[in-house]
Formats: sequence, C-alpha cells, structure tokens
Amino acid sequence: MRGQKSRRAAQLGMLFALAIALSFAESAIAPLLGLMPAIKLGLSNIVVMYALLGLGRKQAAALAVLKALFAFLTRGFTAGALSFLGGACSLAVMCLLLAWPGQRSGYVFSASGALAHNLGQLAGAAVLLSSRAALGYAPVLLIAGLAVGGVTWGLLRALLPYLARIAPQGQARENMNRLR
Repeated sequence: MRGQKSRRAAQLGMLFALAIALSFAESAIAPLLGLMPAIKLGLSNIVVMYALLGLGRKQAAALAVLKALFAFLTRGFTAGALSFLGGACSLAVMCLLLAWPGQRSGYVFSASGALAHNLGQLAGAAVLLSSRAALGYAPVLLIAGLAVGGVTWGLLRALLPYLARIAPQGQARENMNRLR
C-alpha cells in the first residue's frame, strides 16, 4: 500500500514537471505561430488528459490544481484563477464524456475539453475583470478550441508510448480505445 502511494506521488510529480515544461515550450512557440493573445496550443493539457485516461480522476484533478497553483505563483492571482476555472471546467466535461457508456470520438473528447476550458476562462475573465469585453472574445476562442482539440488529441495519441514510461498505460490504452 505504501509503495503504491509513493509510486502515484512520483508519477504525478513527473507528469506535473512534464506539464510545466510543455507550458514553457508552448509560450515560446505561440508567438512564432502568430497566435492571438490568450490562444494557446494546450500542450500541457495533453498531460492532464493522459492522467485522466491513465491514472484516474483524482490524479488528473490534482494535476489541474497544481498547474493552477503554479500559474498563481509565477503569473499572479488572475492567471491562477483563470487556470483553475478553465482546468476545472475542462476536467468536468472530460470526466462526464469518459463516464458516458459506449464509444465516442477522441476528437470530440479532446475538443469538448478544450471548449470547456476556454468557456471557463471566459466566464472567469468576465467576472474577475468585470467586463463584457472578455465575452466578445468568445467566438475566436471557441473556434480555436475546436482546432486545438484536434491537435491535442493527435499529439496525445502520438505521445502515448512515451508517456507510458512515466505512468502505466493499461488503463489509458483501454480508455483510448473507447475514444476512437
């Protein structure tokens, strides 16, 4: 039992480190692609999806909270709050889709998570910034969420063998097979 907890903590730590590294890489890549402010590739969300598919809801939720805490510590309250709101909405939607019986599209799973993330952040921005201007950005972010959802799903599928070195892929492979 103790060894299992230690193993889970180590896996979560390695996945968190990977999520942070991907977030930094994303920050460097986004300007080169000419993306508008607030449009991200969602690379660190690949790690959260993998945690959800391979380790379970608790570990994925812990990872989303750690990412939000890191954003809070490095970029301030607003960034941390928006990260938490986006991550919580995204995780909730992906958990619901994963719990739904039967097979569904991996693209729908990933894009729904991306859209929920963007909507959570837009709602948070509208409340925190007391501005409806944030909601005017919604169409752009929703279209971006559809595109990014496809990209993140494709990258997750491609990275699955490498992520399996960090965390076991038995459950992840089974869940991914349900998401075709």
